Amino acid sequence: MTDIGERSYVLGQGLRATILTTGEETGGRHDLSNTWQPAGEMTPLHLHTKYEERLWVVSGGLSVWAGDEFVELRSGDYLRIPMNVPHAIRSGPMGCHALHISTPAGFAELIARSATPARLATPDTEMDLDLFMAVTTELGDVVLGPPGTLPTDQPT
Repeated sequence: MTDIGERSYVLGQGLRATILTTGEETGGRHDLSNTWQPAGEMTPLHLHTKYEERLWVVSGGLSVWAGDEFVELRSGDYLRIPMNVPHAIRSGPMGCHALHISTPAGFAELIARSATPARLATPDTEMDLDLFMAVTTELGDVVLGPPGTLPTDQPT
């Protein structure tokens, strides 16, 4: 993981994250990140083989496709996405501010290793897709399709 003092990151123009607790600080049990996404931002379809995701929406909203389920989350809502479940997440029309917890730890390391420290970001900062894919693969994540692809689009 990068310097423990480096906590705020930008992943392209689509995600802002502040790492509140690292896996190093919890003995790998979990990590916690405070995240913001602009309106309509969508993740690629993906799954995690080494950690599960928990999302708690602080404000705004999220649309989540996880396996066969579709859920609309609003302020105060919580969702657990188990390991190995294909999922995609899109922020609502007002964007989304959420707490992101992974157990065991994993998501915060992905951000710290592949995103740009916020202090270095500019309005033109782009995601380094090659670096992101290398780190996400190393951490056991599998990208199944580009943004807009849903679990129901996958062959059975």
